[in-house]
Order: sequence, then C-alpha cells, then structure tokens
Amino acid sequence: MPLSSAPSVSTGFASSVIFDLDGTLVDPAGAITGGIAAALAAHRVPVPSQQVLDSMVGPPLLTSLKALPGVTQENVASIMDHYRSSYLNSGMAASKVYPGIRELLQTLGEFGVARAVATSKPEPLAHRLLEVQGLAGLIDSVHGSDTDETVPHSGKTEIVAAALRAVGADGLDEHQRRDRVVMVGDRIFDVAGAHAHGLRCIGVTWGYAPDGELEAAGADHLAADAAQLADLLQQLLGLSSSLRSVVA
Repeated sequence: MPLSSAPSVSTGFASSVIFDLDGTLVDPAGAITGGIAAALAAHRVPVPSQQVLDSMVGPPLLTSLKALPGVTQENVASIMDHYRSSYLNSGMAASKVYPGIRELLQTLGEFGVARAVATSKPEPLAHRLLEVQGLAGLIDSVHGSDTDETVPHSGKTEIVAAALRAVGADGLDEHQRRDRVVMVGDRIFDVAGAHAHGLRCIGVTWGYAPDGELEAAGADHLAADAAQLADLLQQLLGLSSSLRSVVA
C-alpha cells in the first residue's frame, strides 16, 4: 500500500498538479537502467536489451524484474537489494532535473498551485531523490509505494488517490476535480492512474515511454518540452499569468 507522508496541503490552493518523478521531473540518466543491468549481471541473469531496460523505468521494480527470464522467487530480493545499494550510492546523484522543470515548479508554487509527486518508487527513496536533486522545497507532498518492495501494488491508482487526499481534492466532485487537478507523467501507468480518478493527464514525451504508448493510453495532451508543458498547464488550470516565460 502507498504510504501517506504528508498532511493535507489543500487550504489556500485553488488548483493542483500531480507529477510523476523518474522520466518526468528527473532524468535517471542511465542510473536506473545501468543499475538494473549490473544487478542482473552480478546474479548471472541475462541482461535484456536497452529497449527492455528502458521500459523498466516507471512501473514497480518488482513487477518488471519478475517478467525477465532468469529472475526467480529465490533471487529477486537479492537483485533488488544489489540495485538499490548502487542507486543510493551513486545513481541519485547521477540523475538530472530536466531543463525548465525547476523553474516551472517554483513558479507554480508562486501562483498558488499545489505540487504533488505520485511515483512507483518507494516513498522514502522519492523523498531522498528530491532532496539530492534540490527539488524537495518545490514539492508540497510526496506519495510512493511501500518501503517493502516485495509487497505488490496494482499501479498508480492508489498512489494518485493519496496525492489527491493531500491536496484536498478527494472531496471535490468529478467536474471540479477535472477542472482543478492535472496529472503529468511519461508512461501509460500515469495516464491510467489519472483517468481512474477522472483527471486529465499530460504525457511528456521526453521520458521513457516507447513510441506511441502515451497516445495509445489515451493521454489527453502531449508536451515535448517544459515550455509546452507550461502552456498546457496554464490553459488547463486557467492561470491568468504566463508560465512559458519562466522555462523558455
């Protein structure tokens, strides 16, 4: 089950944006895919193609690993531990904030927009990554998966629900929620999590979705860079001031 680390930040916020983390705010820069490949090789498990490794950025790590030939119930926990140790030691610092994202997050906050993160990454790791990348002060609440990664979860529906509660949007009716809350992510899981709660989802094409995935998933809009994302958020949330100028 997702954790709930933050109290409600709803009072005073007229609108909210829920962001995915890896592939949306932060580029893992090979830290995730390279770390998974190294962990598999260390356990003498065949390393899949780069395309398959890229597809593992987004969904729960346990789910992705179990789909690989050579990963068994007996070795999966050790593979995950190997990967997490490498990620904590060097992967987080090697990751990079996507261009324009830091400025966009800051300006959204100045406009009174609540900024939440909903990620399949274990919640404590999400907090730490945001701190390492200097984004912690630009996010109002963080929601992720269970610390115990062997506990399965069914996708982002519950994690997005936790974010909605934190920003006070769980009590809104369907039309209010659709008008005031937007999800931003780079994979099919983000679109599905948003639509499960009647939210519009902006798919960012700079992430890790295979070609056509976001369109097939039914993403409501696509953004190729932070400037396009700023334009879409301004339009969808009805903001009176331009966001583009801060990220262009």
